[in-house]
Amino acid sequence: MIFSLSQIIKNEAVRLGFNLVGITSAKPHPDRLCFFEWLDQGMAATMDWMYRSREKRGEPTLVLPGVQSIICVGLLYKTDYPQSLECQDKERGWISNYAWGDDYHEVFLSKLKLLEQFIHEKNLDVQTKSYVDTGPLLERSYAASSGLGWIGKNTCLIHPHLGSFFFLGEILTNLKLEFDASMMDHCGKCTRCIDACPTQALTPHKLDANKCISYLTIEHRGRIDEKLVAQVGHHIVGCDICQDVCPWNDKAPCTKEKSFEPGPGLFNPDLDSLEKIGENFSEIFKKSPIKRLKKEGWERNLKIVRKNKVV
Repeated sequence: MIFSLSQIIKNEAVRLGFNLVGITSAKPHPDRLCFFEWLDQGMAATMDWMYRSREKRGEPTLVLPGVQSIICVGLLYKTDYPQSLECQDKERGWISNYAWGDDYHEVFLSKLKLLEQFIHEKNLDVQTKSYVDTGPLLERSYAASSGLGWIGKNTCLIHPHLGSFFFLGEILTNLKLEFDASMMDHCGKCTRCIDACPTQALTPHKLDANKCISYLTIEHRGRIDEKLVAQVGHHIVGCDICQDVCPWNDKAPCTKEKSFEPGPGLFNPDLDSLEKIGENFSEIFKKSPIKRLKKEGWERNLKIVRKNKVV
């Protein structure tokens, strides 16, 4: 059987351990207009890098001149541990699934670089640029266009068989590859994610980061608005609620990537044990995505969770 270059690349992505792979056009994405509107409404809160790179995110030629195709890949991180709504002990906190194991940027990027190298070995004249969650690209929009799923009402990319607990990465290339078909939206009339959000941060297909617990506990610097403190609940790092309640995650498989399994003391952790981290924060979390919070954010969040514990 003779495979096209597109299929050869996809086969290699699967061999490397990616759970999803699709290819789409690098043309300016129509979602960029909604993205601009979202930014103009102030819904990105203090995430200034989104404002600075707004034009690039929906127009890949501004990132890689001559780009024609975007290879999108997904890597599951769901484990068989209980979900956040099953763990409501006030003596314990919650750390989002994505932060339980090793830093996903490094785990994912190591695989993505191997795929990128493979592509270069197949074509000496190829140009590429790869990203894992850090590049100026509307990655969920392009991933949806490549057939990896649809963007749900919780703004996560959802696959009908794999759910939404997966990381995304992309390779931009000047190769003209075969494009995959996008997928229909299957959220229907369901509003479980919107109804479950403690801070009412969600409206259909739109997230207000100013109210989002994940944003507040990870990206936000300084004090958290007192009006939202109680709703933060036991969340120390991020929030999984809008994904936990999604029916498409009920039967989704678990990851085979062992590095995403919870590190010691990170699954539904005892609050007293976390207090002891203190000055050792940087050393303990140097290989974890939790380092994004910085010590000040970590201590702020612990203080809030402690306060909520006695309410």
